[in-house]
Amino acid sequence: MKKVNKRNIQKYTRMLIQLIFFLIMPSVYTTAFSGVKYIFTQMGNIQPLELTSFVTILIVLCLYTMVFGRFFCGFACAFGTLGDYLHELYLWLCRKTKRRPIKINDSVKQKLSTVKYFILAAIVILCFKGVYQITKGFSPWDVFSMIIAGNFQINDYIPALIILLIIVAGMLVCERFFCRFLCPMGAIFSLLPVLPIFSIERNREQCIKECSACKRVCPSGIELPNSGDDIQSGDCFMCQKCMNICPKQNIKTSTIKGNSIIFILVRAVILVIIMKLAGI
Repeated sequence: MKKVNKRNIQKYTRMLIQLIFFLIMPSVYTTAFSGVKYIFTQMGNIQPLELTSFVTILIVLCLYTMVFGRFFCGFACAFGTLGDYLHELYLWLCRKTKRRPIKINDSVKQKLSTVKYFILAAIVILCFKGVYQITKGFSPWDVFSMIIAGNFQINDYIPALIILLIIVAGMLVCERFFCRFLCPMGAIFSLLPVLPIFSIERNREQCIKECSACKRVCPSGIELPNSGDDIQSGDCFMCQKCMNICPKQNIKTSTIKGNSIIFILVRAVILVIIMKLAGI
């Protein structure tokens, strides 16, 4: 099979998986984050924690991420899928109209990458203090969930709708804009310790001199670890675009050396099974 054909197969496999998760499990993100809010609200009220459905989904998703990395973010998160499709649409329109795409400066991206941690900290503090309800009408993921569920009674969520539209604009011009800069769940996932079993690594010795194709195509702009290193960036979305772009095919999953498409499908099936068992 030609390399270009394999790249296309991997690309369209990912898009198909994203679409399936978007249609059958669009609420996983908001459900898991409801678990975060519940935990800190209970802690602030000095109330016992119960294993609610929200907490169960949060725990299961965190454990899954610790084993497989941020596969959920790269393939199953509705917000991430929305961003990917919007960005692809924007690039397609730019090509059709022969216009240069608008880009965010790399130095600005570097600064914005810490914003998600401040957002997470602010939400945690508001929940702990028992005043998170003051944000009602301002949460973009709440209004997004309502729209996805077919609920368009959003008169009380106009500020949230405006924020969502701003995020959508960011998604158009910057790949993974929300995930990389604003997502509080992404902040949690990036802080989790990830087992090196299925991490992505690169055989740097066989790379073309001064080649940086993998870093340039990476939605997070991260540097891949070299073979033998166990450090995997918490900002890796496991999208495997680096694997597809590498001209020497030097990038592999550290444990699985075979067909990466099959491994993608296996992880997707496992995620569906555990989410269904958890009640989604």
